[in-house]
Amino acid sequence: MKKKIKYTNEPMKMGKKVKDFLPSPAELVLSEKTQRVTINLKESSLNAFKKEAKRLGVPYQKLLRAVVDLYTQNYFTS
Repeated sequence: MKKKIKYTNEPMKMGKKVKDFLPSPAELVLSEKTQRVTINLKESSLNAFKKEAKRLGVPYQKLLRAVVDLYTQNYFTS
């Protein structure tokens, strides 16, 4: 038998207010222009991306783009 919850009319104690750290919805939507390219990859590399993308539940192309973008940000921009 489930234990019944007994509700009372006591005042609630509020917790500490946390600063809003999330970006606005407009900042979350990345709308950079993309360009279609054709690339030849080793089959083992592509399979690794597909496996990881499946585990994360994202398209493998999105994962590839993210890797290329991170590489570009770290090595080609100052």
